[in-house]
Amino acid sequence: MKAYVFPGQGSQFKGMGQDLYQNSEKARQLFDKADEILGFSLTKVMFEGTDEELKQTNVTQPAIFLHSVALALTTDSFDAQMVAGHSLGEFSALVAAGALSFEDGLKLVSQRAAAMQKACELQPSTMAAVLGLADDKIETICAEVAATGEVVVPANFNCPGQVVISGSLEGVRIAGEKLKEAGAKRVLPLQVGGAFHSPLMEPAREELARAIADTTFSQPKCPVYQNVNAQPSTDVEAIKANLIAQLTAPVRWTQSVEAMVADGATQFIECGPGKVLQGLVKKISPAAETAGV
Repeated sequence: MKAYVFPGQGSQFKGMGQDLYQNSEKARQLFDKADEILGFSLTKVMFEGTDEELKQTNVTQPAIFLHSVALALTTDSFDAQMVAGHSLGEFSALVAAGALSFEDGLKLVSQRAAAMQKACELQPSTMAAVLGLADDKIETICAEVAATGEVVVPANFNCPGQVVISGSLEGVRIAGEKLKEAGAKRVLPLQVGGAFHSPLMEPAREELARAIADTTFSQPKCPVYQNVNAQPSTDVEAIKANLIAQLTAPVRWTQSVEAMVADGATQFIECGPGKVLQGLVKKISPAAETAGV
């Protein structure tokens, strides 16, 4: 069975989507429509912008969404039996599966990015990648630090031996020291604007909840494995609730891939910029085939 997977923030690069724009009339229409909906030339930033411009949350998230969805919607052989997306990528997956229109998906992604940016500005916060330590040990240490009053939680379970933590500057710093003492090979600070997938995103969660309530969703054509519980869903109300919860809950990518494999996935096709998810899938399930669109 084929599983299509969609990347999240961090997979952007200068020139992303340019070949697609030049070679596909259908893709060109989507890019032009995106510029019109957003009220600025996202296409120009994607093709010509600096790395710094592309890192801005309000640019990065719509850019990756647009690139990913354009690839899916212009691929004649797109025949997913299941889909999943990493964080932001869940919106791309939902459009590809027919649960959201392109226009509504883009509007939600843009609103989500703006809400997250505002939440980041309310309190200095950060994230760090923890390498070479068991998931349960990371969860325990984060809970111990959080019990002292600081904010720090596991945010992304990316693959065995790679978990990202998220929280206040001091919470992440203290947890990082304790994780290294507990045997982590490395704790790498990430160049991000704030503490995504942590309680500090609560203001953004509330804003996104209102936007999702005003958006029409349809039943997807295939199961969508969602970040919050790593379970397949085709129920519209469950999908909406999980999308909202995702902003303050961890991305359970390891568990999502494991669940897809258990349900019969043998080939994972990454639909979007870069090859990050192909690498993670290989670490989670070495026997699985991986490819890009």
